Amino acid sequence: MKKIYCLLFILLGFISIAQDASKEQFPKFPECENAIGKQQESCFHNAIQNYFYNNFKVPQELQDQNYKGVVIAVFEVDTIGNFKVLYTETAHESLKKESNRVFESLPKIKPATYSGNPVYSKYSIRINIPLLPSTNDDEDKLAKTNVKLIDNKKELKEFDDIKIKPFENPQFKSSGNLPFSHQNYGVFDALMNQVGANNHTASKPYSYDEVAKYYDFETINKAFLKQKESWWGRKLWNENLVAIQGEEYWFTLNPIFDFRIGKDTESEASNTFVNTRGVVVNGGLGSQLTFSTSIYESQGRFADYYNAYAESIRPSGGNPAIIPGIGIAKQFKEDAYDFPLAEANIKYKPNKFIDLQLGYGRNFLGDGYRSLLQSDGASPYPFFKINTTFWKIKYTNTYMWLKDVRDAATIDGTYGTKYMASHYLSINVTKKWNLGFFENVVWTNTNERGFDFNFVNPLIFYRAVEFGSSSKTGNALLGLASKYKWNNSVNFYGQFLIDEFAIGDVRESNQSWRNKFAYQIGAKYYDAFKVKNLMLQVEYNQVRPYVYSHSNPITNYAHNNQSMGHIWGANFREFIAIARYYKGRYFADAKLIYGQRGFDFNDGTDNFNYGGNIYLDYDENRPYDTGVSIAQGNKTTVIIADLQVGYLVNPAYNLKVFGNVLFRNFDPTAETASTVKSNTTWFSIGLRSDLFNWYFDY
Repeated sequence: MKKIYCLLFILLGFISIAQDASKEQFPKFPECENAIGKQQESCFHNAIQNYFYNNFKVPQELQDQNYKGVVIAVFEVDTIGNFKVLYTETAHESLKKESNRVFESLPKIKPATYSGNPVYSKYSIRINIPLLPSTNDDEDKLAKTNVKLIDNKKELKEFDDIKIKPFENPQFKSSGNLPFSHQNYGVFDALMNQVGANNHTASKPYSYDEVAKYYDFETINKAFLKQKESWWGRKLWNENLVAIQGEEYWFTLNPIFDFRIGKDTESEASNTFVNTRGVVVNGGLGSQLTFSTSIYESQGRFADYYNAYAESIRPSGGNPAIIPGIGIAKQFKEDAYDFPLAEANIKYKPNKFIDLQLGYGRNFLGDGYRSLLQSDGASPYPFFKINTTFWKIKYTNTYMWLKDVRDAATIDGTYGTKYMASHYLSINVTKKWNLGFFENVVWTNTNERGFDFNFVNPLIFYRAVEFGSSSKTGNALLGLASKYKWNNSVNFYGQFLIDEFAIGDVRESNQSWRNKFAYQIGAKYYDAFKVKNLMLQVEYNQVRPYVYSHSNPITNYAHNNQSMGHIWGANFREFIAIARYYKGRYFADAKLIYGQRGFDFNDGTDNFNYGGNIYLDYDENRPYDTGVSIAQGNKTTVIIADLQVGYLVNPAYNLKVFGNVLFRNFDPTAETASTVKSNTTWFSIGLRSDLFNWYFDY
């Protein structure tokens, strides 16, 4: 009886696509070698029927249900006689799997031929379940009607059958990355920092699904919509330029703009400007794979102080500047720069605990405006990131490929390559208190070391491995981060970074140069003074001399002549006060920075390394080993005040119109070639796609 239920009745019939049937020969099983004419069809039918009869096993659960149904399959026999299933349709996945299994087990046979030459042949088959074996009388009849050679001269309907669904903003629920800028993240920062939330806000950028648990993107997006009927009106104010959603896939395409014009009132040069055009593509394939890519083409001229800084970090090879946070720039006209930019990210999430990212971009660790551990102020770089989230823990492993573009590191026009690996372990100790543990190591290709797989293990302690590989070939840093939520309106945060630490010198309280550490403390006040969507923030950062530097400058904590930690490098203290306000599509930001920095004199008389330039060997040319203090050397006071107001034109790709005024006072103890006293007032207005942080507070 079981054999009866396992029995398949396969209805086969052939329709030739050739006009001259005598030229066409059907595929042949060994037992069909002597068949001629129509006997070939019957023999091919009988051979497949017998094979399925002997090998197909109806799943037991369907037998128990007395299941009746069909399996329809389209298959081909290729030019060397292999069977391949092209399409299977059935009501049960188990039947599909069993059908595919039987097809895969079919032996190789002689292929179909036409005029003596092997050809691909396609057939369809209908399998009725359950049926008794066919009789010989049935075979001839069925061989003519039910299995057919597919006519490949006809047009298929596969293309026409692809259906596009109405776009329902699937990105809002996806694991795709949210473009990180302080202004954008400020909209939902309060909701992410509620007491009792089991998230991890230090590791950025966030994914949409991380934020969607607290911030309803869909509802907010609908509230922002303007009533526009025309295509142009909808695309300008509400929608993605191109948005396509199908069965288990979606993607969007949007333009990138950054058009701004301004004036540095202290400069004798022409107006400042930025002219950026680009495109950004985001998408998802299934629920596990998301991707994004963007490309920018930009030209610009900035305030004098910013131009001077960009040129001071210029690369080897003749290009005039590096635009901070962007990359190497070439000359544009006489007094401006041309600076392209590209970013990309592919994320695969095999399960709810782990996501894997392969990217070219930037990362940020921290809850403040600045990060001492890992900042997004440097140019984009290739990286591989693993995020593991479970229980009250998020563990982030990042592996980076960086460049040293100084003359000293450039050989035959090729920039120096170095590698960086970091771990960040975030633990929600209580519903109010989060702790983060950070370790990082930088190494280079000394003795053809290359990418050192000693550091690939995501659970290893880097300092021990780096020491075992020779402490002179790598640079290890350790860090601690913490955040405490006083209530839903107030939280406190901080970071502590150790680059090098000598316990004996600490005991002697001699301010040794070897005590290379930095710290940050800060606080945020949401809905301040009961004003909805008003956030106030204060932050203090202090980095001792020689932090981030190393005895081998190529292994310092930097990329493309820019610090991977705080953008000011080392040897400074800084106080920041920030206010942010949002109301509908309107926004306003105000920022005040007061800092004291220590620069080198380099005046021919005093050429000491005072610890602010992280690209110098800390073992050479120190003025003293003890008595080292913050802002030593050419002590410089920096005051920056920045006010920006604007309007969100299109929330789909963060297109904003804005006006900005920045005041900067730079007052060194002594003026040198690199430290020039200046007072800058810089006015700007513009239209910008706000997709990343662009810092101007140097």
